[in-house]
Parts: sequence; structure tokens; C-alpha cells
Amino acid sequence: MKRIVAITGAGISAESGIKTFRDEDGLWENYRIEDVATPEAWHKDYKLVLHFYNERLKQLIHVSPNNAHLSLVRLEANYEVDVITQNVDDLHERAGSSKVLHLHGELRKKRSQVDPNYILPIDSNTNEIQLGDLCPYGQQMRPHIVWFGESVPKMEEAADIVQKADIILIIGTSMAVYPAAGLIYYAKNEIPVYYIDPKADQTTIPNRSVIRIAQKAGSGLPKVVDELIEMSKNGN
Repeated sequence: MKRIVAITGAGISAESGIKTFRDEDGLWENYRIEDVATPEAWHKDYKLVLHFYNERLKQLIHVSPNNAHLSLVRLEANYEVDVITQNVDDLHERAGSSKVLHLHGELRKKRSQVDPNYILPIDSNTNEIQLGDLCPYGQQMRPHIVWFGESVPKMEEAADIVQKADIILIIGTSMAVYPAAGLIYYAKNEIPVYYIDPKADQTTIPNRSVIRIAQKAGSGLPKVVDELIEMSKNGN
């Protein structure tokens, strides 16, 4: 069975009602990125950071996977499918994708600020990280999010997955944010690469032959999935 690797970004979740990480005005839900998404912000005002992510979590509860998320699940009947997402929501999992790697962390989890390997799910009864919620080292638990200025611990695992791909799907991402944008260069040169994004025609991916679908994920991806399923049935 051939292996498809889907690399997804904010655009796939935007159609479910989740705002993109950085809008044109440089704000995220009326907050400056520098005030809520950096280690410096946490050390300056961890109460503000906690409030911000708790509000994002409450928003997540009220949105659902869209047609693009569900289309990726359809592929699993004909292909081995890995999803590598830059998103911190759980919409891929809720849609039914069986293998999802989160590059930038997960909104529904919390971790120790002392030991990055001490990670717990957030209590579904409260749906928030509470003040005074301490790790075994006696420190306030923080969101399990990779902030600007922090390393991306799952990059090596993601690169290994991409190297094994027979087909790459790039969905809802500008391919401008590194290191995630560099993942495409770990793929074998000869394999098909589909790029589904409204600005796909405006984005340069050097030294790659790319099939570009300049549409939103919810409309463009289902067509690509139908095509790939038909190819599989025909033995291609």
C-alpha cells in the first residue's frame, strides 16, 4: 500500500471557524503574538498567557472537522496516511485520522515548564489549565504549545515520515514558516506533490514539480482525494 503524507496548516482549520495564527494586522484574537506565544511572554505574565490559551480551548470545543479533514480520512481505505500538522487543534483526530503528528504542540494538553516530557491531557470537565495547577516540580503547568523562539522537538520524526512518502499533500499552509516549510525537501524528488491552498499559485517551492490547486482546502482537497482513490483502484 502506497504512503501519503499530508502536511497541513492553518488554512484547513480556518474553514471550521478557527482563526489563523497571524492575521494581516499582526494580531491573534486581538492579542499581539509577542504577548502570548513566546517564552518571554510566559515569564512576563503567565496569567495572561493561560487566559489566552484557555479561551482558545473553549473556542475549539464549539467547532467541528470540515470536509477537508474528513476527506483525508477517506484516503485511509486505499493508502497508508500520515498527517503532519502545524495546527494545535484536534480536528484531524476528531475527523478520524489514525496517524497525526503535531509539530507545534496540542491545545488539549498541558506540560511542565521544567520537564518538557511531563505532559498531561487537560481535564475535560474544566477545559482549562488552572492557576495553581502544578507539575511534580512545584511549577505552574503551561500550555503544551511550541512557542516562537522554541525548538520544534518533533521535526526529526516528521522528516523521517516525509522521506518515506510516495505522495505528498500540502494543505492550507503558506509554506513560509520554518522549520515546517522545509519538510518538503526531505521527500524523494520524483514523487507527486499536490499543493492545495488559495495562494498555491503564488508560492515558490524550488526544485519541485508541484501540482497546484488554488482553492480552499474544503473544496480543493476532496477532488484530489477522489482522484487519488481512483488511481489506487486502477493500480497506480
